[in-house]
Amino acid sequence: MKALGKREMARLERELVACLTDACETAKAEIVGFSWLTHRLDPEDFPASLRITWVFEHEADKAAALAGETKARMVALTSQALDHAGIKLDHTAWHVRFDSEEACARGHGGDWGRRLVRR
Repeated sequence: MKALGKREMARLERELVACLTDACETAKAEIVGFSWLTHRLDPEDFPASLRITWVFEHEADKAAALAGETKARMVALTSQALDHAGIKLDHTAWHVRFDSEEACARGHGGDWGRRLVRR
């Protein structure tokens, strides 16, 4: 993908947030223990730098989701959101991460900004 200007990146970011919000609301209704999701990207290295992090309340909830078919559902919801936002990736699963509030509290004192920069 060619480098996007500031205006195009801002438009893309707004669209991405709206589409990921829809995926998040769907997941909250379907997936036990799921709390929220977020994304990070470096505009200079987009779309390669794009990371979507799905956050569960507890590590046990995350482990249960990843052990079953729920992981595939989260990747599919992510893929649908990216498609709706006009973002095409070859391997969506590579851009998806899973985490928990419990692990963030234990490892980074609940500081998600610090935790996500390291991932």
